[in-house]
Amino acid sequence: MLKLMEINTLENDTGKVIRVLLVDDEDSYRNAIARRLERRHMIVSQAPDGTACLEYLAGNEVDVVVLDMKMPGISGMETFKGISKYYPGLQVIFLTGNAAVSEGVEGVKAGAFDYLSKPVEIDHLASKIRQAWEFKRLEAARERDKIFRRRLEKRMIHTQRLASLGTMSTGIAHEINNPLAIIKESAGFMRMVLEQSDKIPEQEMLFKCLEKIEKSVDRARRITHQLLGYVRKQSRDLTPVDIVALIEDTMVLIKQKTQVKKVSVQWDPEPEGQMQMYTDPFQVRQVLINLLENAVDAVDVGGQIRLALYRQEQSVCLEVRDNGSGITPENMEKIFDPFFTTKPNVSENESGTGLGLFVVHKIMTGLSGSIRVESEPGHGATFTICLPEWHSDEQPG
Repeated sequence: MLKLMEINTLENDTGKVIRVLLVDDEDSYRNAIARRLERRHMIVSQAPDGTACLEYLAGNEVDVVVLDMKMPGISGMETFKGISKYYPGLQVIFLTGNAAVSEGVEGVKAGAFDYLSKPVEIDHLASKIRQAWEFKRLEAARERDKIFRRRLEKRMIHTQRLASLGTMSTGIAHEINNPLAIIKESAGFMRMVLEQSDKIPEQEMLFKCLEKIEKSVDRARRITHQLLGYVRKQSRDLTPVDIVALIEDTMVLIKQKTQVKKVSVQWDPEPEGQMQMYTDPFQVRQVLINLLENAVDAVDVGGQIRLALYRQEQSVCLEVRDNGSGITPENMEKIFDPFFTTKPNVSENESGTGLGLFVVHKIMTGLSGSIRVESEPGHGATFTICLPEWHSDEQPG
């Protein structure tokens, strides 16, 4: 049975309270040690054996465990193995008898912070506890630093990739646009010749071939325009915008695509029917078109898309929710990367370019907004964009 003694909350010299779990099967000895540690500004909980120790740790936060090596039932070493397995990073100080010093050494070799021999000098024990607590704090700080460094390195690699992509994209886009213009012009001339004559063999098949050429040229141009749109520095043209009207206008632009696929779009604006904000309507329209077209592509024939517009603190947020197949966890971190797409390669004219969400993310960043995505495979996806209602240089008053 666990015996628990909670001491009044006091702070040590660092302003932090050290939480100690004292594990020993001798009640009188354990109680005496707990009282003396309390006088040295520590919170002390008690457990009479290894089983009670592990039970207590399962539901409570502890900084340092002071663990008797010799106990009935589960031994101190076995208890320590359980602590190491389930609570890595928790510091343990062993208490040993004079005849069991070698066991204390084995405990330190196994990963314990230190060991002390009974009868223990209380100031020595308190000092060891503070050292163990400081060691635990520094280890946690090192781990946070490692995580930060990994994230920073990942971001630097991503930034370098994007910088290289920008340089490469500009050259590629300009180089591709020139032959595209020649192909488009030649295709137009060929179409004109075909339309003026009805004596050319396989005329219908030639028209179909021309249509494929023209669609491919248009798709290639769309990719180059997206690339140039990414590398160009976009200036914000902030004006008063009725975001409700802007969304409704955008829905008209994709109406043909939704009708072809028989997709229903549920539109749920706030009851007031109008929502004014300062933003760049042209860039926001590009974001909306990309998100809505992605949603249409994500659902099956007869699918559903739901839009919800609302205010959140000083921002205006729009949710675009679809009931498609969703996004797998391994793809969630990649969807805003350039050239990443999950759209099936249905044909050379219909596959995704992998630049839509990449450009969306860039635009939202430039407008001081945010975009997040939530998805569960098989249950669709929800993209939420939030834009500031006012910008500091435009806010009235």
